[in-house]
Amino acid sequence: MYTRDEVKRIKEKFWTAFGQYMGLNLSAEFEKINWINYRTGVKHLHFRMDADKRSAIIMIELAHPDAGIRRLMFEQFEAYQTMFKESVGAEWIWEVEAENNYGKEISRIYTTIEGVNIFKEEDWFTLIDFFKPRLRALDAFWCDAKYGFDLFK
Repeated sequence: MYTRDEVKRIKEKFWTAFGQYMGLNLSAEFEKINWINYRTGVKHLHFRMDADKRSAIIMIELAHPDAGIRRLMFEQFEAYQTMFKESVGAEWIWEVEAENNYGKEISRIYTTIEGVNIFKEEDWFTLIDFFKPRLRALDAFWCDAKYGFDLFK
C-alpha cells in the first residue's frame, strides 16, 4: 500500500518522464506541443490520460455542464466518426452518458489497456507504448476536425 504522497510522487515521476519523452515529438502541424496538457482550444473538451495499478485510459472527455450542448458536441464527434477511425485505428468506446471520477456527468470516447501498473517502473514502457501512438493519432485527427467544433468555443 502506498501513502497518498508516494502515489503522487510516483505518478508525477511517470508523467514527467512521459512528457519529456513526448517533448521530442512535434504535433501533426509540426509545432512543439505540451502533450500532457493538450490544448484543444474548445472549452470543456479535453484529451485525458490516466493510469492506476490495474489499467490505463486515454479519452476525449466532453464535460460541458449543459447536457444539451454536451450532446451536440458528442453528435459532432459522431459526424466525424469515419475520420476518427481512420486516424486512431482501433475501436474506441463511445459513451454519450458517463461519469468522471468526481461524479460529474460527461460524455467520452476512450480506449483502455488492462494489466498495467503505473506503480511498477517495468510497466512504464508498456504505458508509453500505449499512450504515445494514440495521443499522436488524436492530434492528427484533431488537426483536421477542430474547425468543425468552432461553434463550441
